[in-house]
Amino acid sequence: MTDTLLQEMRGNTLWLTLNRPDALNSMNAELVQALRDTFEGLKTQSDVRMVVLRANGRAFCAGLDLQSGGWGGDDSPQALLAMQTGISDIYRAMRRCPQPIIALIQGAACGGGFSLALAADIRIAATDARMNAAYIRAGLTACDMGCSYLLPRLVGLSVASELMLTGRFIDAQRALQVNLVSEVVAPEQLSAAAETYITDMSLTSPMGLRLTKEGLNFAIDAPSLDAAMALEDRQQTLVAGTQDAREAINAFLEKRPPQWRDL
Repeated sequence: MTDTLLQEMRGNTLWLTLNRPDALNSMNAELVQALRDTFEGLKTQSDVRMVVLRANGRAFCAGLDLQSGGWGGDDSPQALLAMQTGISDIYRAMRRCPQPIIALIQGAACGGGFSLALAADIRIAATDARMNAAYIRAGLTACDMGCSYLLPRLVGLSVASELMLTGRFIDAQRALQVNLVSEVVAPEQLSAAAETYITDMSLTSPMGLRLTKEGLNFAIDAPSLDAAMALEDRQQTLVAGTQDAREAINAFLEKRPPQWRDL
């Protein structure tokens, strides 16, 4: 547990809060480790069904904090690669963890903070949200922290190219227009907006929800319809054999809410 990343269980949902508001929630070494360890650990936490990722203060995340220290003074290629992969493992872990992730974005989401939003499954933006692939404005390539993979799949190649080649900010309303976010709400309504998604996902079976995220991850890169449907057939067969699937049928016939046991 660290003060830089607050954790709170609300029912079946883990609420994660970036907590470096004075530094615009930029990621220092401590926050990087906390994010990486938390998302990697979610693989085995079946009691957590959903995750909400949000931030305290006026910004979601301003990217990597290179002024805070803790990164070491070795600038050899070997040390830089270790640092790079240590950070990028956060985004791999977010996509691999079985729980759907809802990102609540207010204010600035830049560079690595932008990629945190991209790696979530559902994004809700506040009216003041501004996001950009800041890497290219720091003398680097914009192809960093999963941005070159995730962004074109969300908004298409043309808009992704515009944002990545220029480093321009995209505001909340345009993000909604290009399907980068699901909705835009007032900053004080972000948590309430997330609750509506949590309520709907809580109505689904636990295994069905996990395998739906997994199936989407595989299908987005499937080489053919047959490949995607072969995975669908596997997933559907697995879920159909669970006790929860039988409970869903019984609950429907008895006109009552299902009681999920994740069995």
